[in-house]
Amino acid sequence: MIFETLKLAIQAIRRNALRSFLTLLGIVIGVGAVIAMVTIGNGTTAKVEEEMSKLGSNLLFVLPGQLGPGRASASAKPFSARDVDALKTQLRNVNAVAPASSANKTVVYGSESRSVTVVGTDNDYFTTQARDIETGRPFAESELRGGQAVCAIGETVREEVFGSLNPVGLKIRVDKISCEVIALLTEKGQSGFGQDQDDIVLMPLRTFQRRIAGNSDVGRIYVSAADKSVSAKVQGDIEWLLRERRGISANEDDDFAVADMQQIVAAQTATTTMLTILLGAVAGVSLLVGGIGIMNIMLVSVTERTREIGIRLAIGATEKQVLMQFLVEAVVLALVGGIVGVLLGLGLAGAAVVTMNIPFILDVNVVLLAFGFSAAVGVVFGYFPARRAAHLNPIEALRHE
Repeated sequence: MIFETLKLAIQAIRRNALRSFLTLLGIVIGVGAVIAMVTIGNGTTAKVEEEMSKLGSNLLFVLPGQLGPGRASASAKPFSARDVDALKTQLRNVNAVAPASSANKTVVYGSESRSVTVVGTDNDYFTTQARDIETGRPFAESELRGGQAVCAIGETVREEVFGSLNPVGLKIRVDKISCEVIALLTEKGQSGFGQDQDDIVLMPLRTFQRRIAGNSDVGRIYVSAADKSVSAKVQGDIEWLLRERRGISANEDDDFAVADMQQIVAAQTATTTMLTILLGAVAGVSLLVGGIGIMNIMLVSVTERTREIGIRLAIGATEKQVLMQFLVEAVVLALVGGIVGVLLGLGLAGAAVVTMNIPFILDVNVVLLAFGFSAAVGVVFGYFPARRAAHLNPIEALRHE
């Protein structure tokens, strides 16, 4: 009985192949979009977590002013070298404390030039940022104290400015000063915020302050906690020490901010996860549209086959058999659309992860949910046309032209 009903359903679908294809197209697009969007979203979330983890889960950023829209104050009191020294000598459970001030400047070598991020810092920067030196050496203590014109460059700067040359030992012009390249940094690629971490030039903080910035300000401070389990305690110690040094009373708000990398990763992950859910939900609307399309076509099919239905009822077919015939047609359309949609979604997701260079993370539950929902759409939206066909009056159906 079921096999015969399925055979009749397939014959009816093949009789109107083009119309059937256009009907299941909505299901195909809906299922494919849901799977592709969720898979791409999961890959993006994993990529963000991976890139953030490269900086270390125990990293803290100390910035003047408060974070958030409308709260970051350009007029906030900057940090000083003494603040950095105080953090280095008085904080416990930390690996390194690195000052950093930066500006976008033009780097020139021969006929090549490039606008890059120039950062004034010290050797603790390599520890806090998990940066290694591929060739060359770190800053000498005399270079840091005396503010000598030496620098370390990233791979992007080497490639764009020096080409195939080994830059170590050569001199470049950074803004208006001649600077000797003493190190080439190992390649790190894009950060979790989409920035090229290799498009950078590092120089001693005093050199940057005297010859680039023209002041003694420290723009931000990086603190690497000994372990992520003590990050919260270190954050509290930093806040207490800086409040004391900056003369902030108990009833006043901080004029600086301490951001924990773990909190940043959690916030970033929550954002990408929410976007994934939103995109999946929007794509899921296509499934409802596809279901409405199935109901519409099945209603047309009932009208076209009214005489056929009348004959079947007249020769002994029961209402249940007619109901089952049209319901199976709708479900077959939805299931075929679901299968093609799953393949399309996996194909689109595969192409996207290669293009976007993100991991392919397939959520089997989403695939099963999308496919199951397509079958449910076939049952729900196919029931009403099938019920209408089953309740036709045989005599009136036979008279229908």
